[in-house]
This record gives sequence, C-alpha cells and structure tokens, in this order.
Amino acid sequence: MEKLCYMSALELGQKIQVGELQVREAVDSCLRQIAAVESSLHAFLARNEEGLEERICEVETGIREGRYSGPLAGVPAAVKDNICTRGLPTTCASKMLEHFVPTFDAEAVRRMEAEGMILLGKTNMDEFAMGSTTETSYFQITVNPWNREHVPGGSSGGSCAAVAAGEVPVALGSDTGGSIRQPASYCGVCGLKPTYGRVSRYGLIAYASSLDQIGPIGRTVADCAALFAVISGRDEKDSTSSGRPLETLKELISGGLKGMRIGVPKELFGEGTDEEVRKAILDAARSMKEQGAQMEEFSLGLTDYLIPAYYIIACAEASSNLERFDGVKYGYRSPEATELHEMYRKSRQEGFGAEVKRRILLGSFVLSSGYYDAYYLKALKAKALIKEEFDRAFEKYDCILAPAAPSTAPKLGTSLTSPLKMYLSDIDTVAVNLCGLPAVSVPCGLDSKGLPIGMQVIGNRFQEKKILQAAAAYEALRGGFTRAGLEWR
Repeated sequence: MEKLCYMSALELGQKIQVGELQVREAVDSCLRQIAAVESSLHAFLARNEEGLEERICEVETGIREGRYSGPLAGVPAAVKDNICTRGLPTTCASKMLEHFVPTFDAEAVRRMEAEGMILLGKTNMDEFAMGSTTETSYFQITVNPWNREHVPGGSSGGSCAAVAAGEVPVALGSDTGGSIRQPASYCGVCGLKPTYGRVSRYGLIAYASSLDQIGPIGRTVADCAALFAVISGRDEKDSTSSGRPLETLKELISGGLKGMRIGVPKELFGEGTDEEVRKAILDAARSMKEQGAQMEEFSLGLTDYLIPAYYIIACAEASSNLERFDGVKYGYRSPEATELHEMYRKSRQEGFGAEVKRRILLGSFVLSSGYYDAYYLKALKAKALIKEEFDRAFEKYDCILAPAAPSTAPKLGTSLTSPLKMYLSDIDTVAVNLCGLPAVSVPCGLDSKGLPIGMQVIGNRFQEKKILQAAAAYEALRGGFTRAGLEWR
C-alpha cells in the first residue's frame, strides 16, 4: 500500500470516514515524514505541537459522533505564515513580526477547523509575500523537493514544497500575482487561485488588498476543489467576500472536456517562454482537443502592460498596508532608538528585508503628489483595459490555457541578483489577479532536468467549476504524476 503521507487528501478522508484509518495514524504518518525531510526541505516555520494531541482526540470523537462528516474531516493540513492562527506564530517570514502570535484565526482557518481538519503548522514564504522564490524569508530558505539546488517558487513556496514532499496532503497559500500557481508549477502540485471575493481575506495579513486571495494547494485537482469548497463563502467580517452559491464537490470536477471552448493566447507562449514549457503545454492542449475540447489560438492584447500595471498597483497598496508596522503597537521595535522619529526609521530599516523595502519605496514613489497621475492612475486605467480584453475573450471561450510560469524552477541564488528578471517571471500569472479571475495550475510534464512543468487553466469570474472541470479531465487523461517524495526517504 502507498505510504499514507503520499495519499491524496480525499483518499485519506474517505479511509478515515469508513474506519479503515484513524486520524492519529494519518497525522503520525505526516509527522514522521516531516521529521525525515524537514532538516533538508525547510518548509515549516512553526509546528502545532502544544495542542495537537487534544485536537486529534477531539476530531476522532467528532467523527464518531457525526459532527465531522465532510470529505476532509481528520485530514492534516498546513497554512502559509501570513494567515493568522490563534496561538501559533504568524510572522509573514519577517523579522518585523517574528514574535507576533494572533489571538484569533483567519476565517479560512476557522472553516478548516470546523470541517475537522488537523493543522500541523505554518509554512515558510517570501517576506510579506513579496518574492517569487521563497528566498526573501528572514528565517530560512526552502528548497524544491524535486531538486535541492532549485527554488520551490513563491511566495507560497513553503506550502507547495510541503505538499510535494509528503509532509501534508493539502495546504493553504495566498495569491497576489501568482503566489499559489507559480510555486505549484515549480513543485509539481495543483494550486487554485479563486475568484476575488470567493474566500474571505479576514485574517490574511495584507500585501495588496485588491489583489490578495487565499487558495488551496493539493496533490490533485479534486483535493484543491474539496478544500476550496470548505473555505469559500460569504463572511460578514470581509465586505469584499461573495455569497454567491458554490457547486458541490462532485459538480466542481465532473463534466469532461467534450464541447468545452478553450482559447490559447499566443502572446503568453512567445518570447521568454522556455521551449520545453511551450511544448509540454501545447502537447497537453492537443490531448485535450482529442477528447472533444474545441481548441483555438487567439490574440490577447495589452500583455506588454501586465507587469508594469501589476507592480505599480501592488507596490502602491503595499506601501499603504505596511505603514502600520512602525514599532509602536506591535511588531519589531529597534532597541537603539532614542526618540520617536528615530524609532520609526530604525524599526522599519531593521525590521524589513531588502525586497520589502524596495516595494515600499516604489509604492510610495508612485503615490507621491508629483507622480500619482503619471503612474498610479495610468496603471489603474491599464488594469481596466486588461479586464476588458479578458471579458471579450470569455465571450468566446469557456477557459484560457497558458503556462503557469515561463520556465521551470531556477537554481537557488540566481533570481535575487536581478529583481527585474524576477518580476518579469510573473508575466503568465499577474493578469488573473488584476482582473479578479480564478485560475488553477496543474502539472503537465517534466523538463530535461527532471523539474515539473505547470499548465494554467484560467476562467471568467465565479467560473471555478469550468476550470476545475477542465483541469480534472486533463489530469485523468494525463494519468499519475511522478512524485518528488520518492527522493526524500
């Protein structure tokens, strides 16, 4: 029998519900894997050790009594470290919040707890979700389970690496410009960025409030759909959350490809996309076409404006959101300061890393009185035009197929030497956040170095069913995907 730690979340949940497996066995299997690989992987920043035994007993009792009857009851999970967890540190992988322990759970975490899921710990990330490699973390550098010399992607690299290496079957990440889908692609797992507003942002420490969205990461499309069904829905604590009804898990992933209209934007397969990535995704497109999908190449305009518009808007919002970290009420305070303004300056200088400072400075610049119209307002206008381009595309297509990243995972230490190159690597993912769209990344092959390639399926707003249906149908067509965990014994 396959090791428990490599089973899908739904497989584990089913075995727990019918009594073939105890919650404690599932948890212990993950804990053994964490103990075996974590010294090399560095995916976790904090472990839920103090209350774990009590929680296991409570969930086992709840399952016997019928209080926890969902498909993920008893399933272990991890949460990205910018999502608040009561009694567990939530640091955003920053010195600024090194000792911050929330007194409340994020709404998404509360819903996981209500489902009967078991939280094992918090995962590493780029500091304040600013980065594409998980190398800007103040505490440690996570590596890619497929090859320890390569990055896992970011900013949700810890969550994706933990799922890929068998430490947990599912995890939560956050996606501001591709921070779930890109590391999912690099680590050979599935990652879903829901429609903006589908999942409450209450308890998510903000990077860019109009772009941020919590989403699930799993080994299969069905696992992502199941966790998405748990955490989505209206929340009175988040005025941007939607109460739009959600399909059942079965409805989300069933239907197949026959008759589905899928567009392939040629601009996202152009210069800058590795040939192996292009070939793998176009091969996947051909196999989907053979199963009845209507596949068509089309032109998606304004792609040259995606990166500039995204980084101007995201950094502007970041400079406002991170203004609160000033060393007064909570967070790091410099011990060297002797007066108020010096305390502000030194606390922020010492508490934030280089990438966070870079984005705060850029955001403050584009919001300043002399440049607001020239940069920020123009970026907002570009965002509106980009949204119109996608609206026109979705009048013709059910889904759009694209790379989740223009290349496979780069080597450790190569991305931070050129911030601009790192920013350009987000070309395939940022449009989804600018337009508030849903998208899912699913593995579609390996390159010549043995690193995973991810394919992105993008849908119109609130059309998670269509993208999950297409991704699940392709996943079934593709067959099993080699797991990185084989190397982690």
